[in-house]
Order: sequence, then structure tokens, then C-alpha cells
Amino acid sequence: MTVDMTMIATLTDWLWSYVLIIALLAVGLRFTVGTRAVQVRYFIAMFKGLLGSQLTGTSRGISGFQALVVSIAGRVGGGNIAGVAVAITLGGPGALFWMWLIALLGMATSLFECALAQLYKQKHVDDDFRGGPAYYMRHGLGWRVMPVIYSVLLLVTIGLGFNAVQSYSVTHSVESAFGIPAWQSGIVLTAVMGLVMFGGIRRVALFSEIVVPVMVLGYFLAALAVVVMNISAVPDALALIVRSAFGLDQVVGGGIAAAIMQGVRRGLFSNEAGLGTAPNVAAAADVPHPISQGLVQALSVFVDTIVLCTCTALIILLSPIYQPGAADVEGVALTQLSLAAHIGPWGEPLVSIALVMFGVSSIAYNCYLGENSIAYFESLPKSSITVFRVAVMLLIGWASLQDLGTVFGFADLTMGLLAVVNLWALWALYPIARRLLANYEEQRAGGTPVFVLNQLPDLDLDEASWGTPAEPEKTG
Repeated sequence: MTVDMTMIATLTDWLWSYVLIIALLAVGLRFTVGTRAVQVRYFIAMFKGLLGSQLTGTSRGISGFQALVVSIAGRVGGGNIAGVAVAITLGGPGALFWMWLIALLGMATSLFECALAQLYKQKHVDDDFRGGPAYYMRHGLGWRVMPVIYSVLLLVTIGLGFNAVQSYSVTHSVESAFGIPAWQSGIVLTAVMGLVMFGGIRRVALFSEIVVPVMVLGYFLAALAVVVMNISAVPDALALIVRSAFGLDQVVGGGIAAAIMQGVRRGLFSNEAGLGTAPNVAAAADVPHPISQGLVQALSVFVDTIVLCTCTALIILLSPIYQPGAADVEGVALTQLSLAAHIGPWGEPLVSIALVMFGVSSIAYNCYLGENSIAYFESLPKSSITVFRVAVMLLIGWASLQDLGTVFGFADLTMGLLAVVNLWALWALYPIARRLLANYEEQRAGGTPVFVLNQLPDLDLDEASWGTPAEPEKTG
């Protein structure tokens, strides 16, 4: 096992050091510069689109709001609580700066990967929409092999790897806060997830629209209380983040390189922009125009990293628990003990409860993504979904007994490979993304943009999703 983990660590470090950092920045910059910073120009429009979205779904699919809360449910989880703590422990406070940068560029990346997923979505036999990177690779680029590779990697990374991380974070948090053995909470978590998983995307959406707003607001208010209580120290903490990001205040071995690597890793794990996961959910929404869902989904990256990850970082950096360069307390325990140092003994169970809610919603989201990857292979029997759900339930129990290095190491490797495939496709689809944005902006000048198939007739689009060429073009 030691040799295997060493090999995984070596391959992962190479992938993240020499491939992914460049790819994430290149794609993010291309979509940002090429669209005149669309994520900045339409930042207010993201909120307006959210407010204008209907809360409940239709017979054709879930609503744009439901797609947003489901994606936030997936993005907000162990990465925001345990992942930020890991990034600060291994990369220093400067890792957060690089998480911010990745998130800012990632808002543009997420906007277009979700819009493209909407554009190339397909009406499925269960009367729900299906879509995501595998679909825009096949129908947008004509690829045959890469969609298969992506679907397999998605199944392994999200359905198995990410669920292992969430299970570990939840069960060990409960053990630290309440003294309940990880294996016992692992059994309970397995049972709860079984009830949610067997309900499909509509049950996940219903669960998420109730739980997500509560957990995001609650965690934000707890962090805000910490900031208010330590308001005089906040400028120094923010300055430390910036100095450490550029090696001016080195607090861990590796300096700026460690800060960049951990910031990019944990940033991608947290907000998933460029990973191709959120597009699977975005495609399930019934919305008038693909870009409108892309804008709403870009907002979830902002909420996840700029808001919630910063909350966690300030909780840690403003506490006496964090000691630069020390690794005695790591992962979720660092966040828990830091909050307890601010607000008293009940801070630790508060983080644990929040993480349980985050983790449950994230696992539900991950399971849907895994099922979506299976659905791409139309020749597989329907029982494959059931087999997958059972496998996930077994994995949840297994991960509760593992160590931090094992679960994060495996997830980092498969996540890196998944991102490379998706970023390659997004780079190739840039011209189509620009055409889609131009279509949206042209219609926006005259009213609410509405997309139909004959507006981009040369593309391989699904008639059941976007109407037939015989339909009149709607521009109002």
C-alpha cells in the first residue's frame, strides 16, 4: 500500500504541477479575455437571473433555481471546510489567494461549460433531460472515444472518489465533535444516502432546495460572527494571505509553489469549475436559453469559493489554533477547533452539523453525476444504476475507516485526469460558445432571450429539447 500511494502521489504532483495549472489558467483566460470578462459584465445579471427563475420544476425538467441549489449542494461540502484547512496546512495562507484566482477565472469556465451542456442536452427516456461533457464532446465535436473516457472517469472520480472524501470528512467530524465512532456514523450515513439516492434527480433537487439555503446561510452567519468579533485582526489576516501567495511571508515548506499547487487543487475540488461536473446538473434544467443557466451556475462558483472558502480561511487564520508550518491539527479538525476557540465549545459540534448537511447533499449530487455517466452508455441495462447505488453505499462505509491521505490522494489523481479531458473539449468548443453568447446578447437587447434550434441550424442539437426548425424564432 505504501508503494502504491507513493506512485499515486508522484503522478498526481506531476499532473497538477505541469499540466492542470496551465490548462485551467489557459481555458479560464481564453473565456475571460475572449468574452470581455463576461463573468464581471453580467455579475448583477446572475442575481437577476436567479431571482427571475421559477422555484419548482416543470414536466420537462427541474427549474433553473433547482439546478443551482443542486450544483451548490455538490460544490459546497468537505472542500469548503476540510479542503480549505488542508490547503492552508500544506500550502500556507497564500493558497487561498490562488483559490480566489481560480474561482474568478472559473466563473467564466463554469458559465460556458454549463451553457454548452444546456445547448447539447438530450431528452431521455425517463422524460428528464440528460447532458454534460460527454454529450457536448459527442454532438459538438463529433468525438466518440473521449466521451467514453470522460464518462468512466466521472463515474470513478465523482461517484466513488469524491464520495469517499465526503464520507471521511463527515464521519471523522462527528467522531471529533460528539465522540461517536466513525464506523457507526458511517452506517447511519449509508442508510440516509440510500433513501436519497433511490429517488433520482427530482428527489435530490427537492432535498437540496430545502437544505442548501439553510446550510449556506447558517455557515456564513457563523463566519460573519467570527469576523465581527475579530474585526481589528482581519486586515492583517488578508495581508498575510496576499504576502504568502507570492512567497513574501513563507510559512510552509515549498513557499509560493506549495501555495499555488494547493490553492489550485483545493480550489478545483471545491468549486469544480472546469471539471465538467456541474454541467451534468445544469443540463437537466428547463430554461429558455442555455446562457441564462450558465450565468446562474457561474454564481455558484462565486458562492462556493469567494464567499464560503474565505469564511473558513478567516475562521482558521483568526484563531490561536492555527500555527504556521505545524501539522498537528489538520483537515476538518482544524476548522472545528478554530471555530470553538472563537465562539466556545459549541463551535466544534456546529461545524460538524454543518459538514453533515454539506456532506449528505454533496454525496447525493455526486451519485446523480455517477448515474448520468452510466446513462450515457445506452446499451447498459437499467440494473446498472442499482448496482452503482449499492456500490456507493458500500464505499461510504469503507471510507469512514480510511485515513486522510488515502481518500484525498485518490480523489486528486482522478479529478486531475477528469479535468484535463473536459478542458480539452472546452478549448475546442470555444468558437461555438462565442456564437451562443452572441445569440444571447443580441436577443437580450430586445427582451428575454429564448433559444430555439433554428437559431444555430448547423449544430447537432436535440429537437425534443429545443424545438424543430419549423418553429418560429422567438426573440422577445
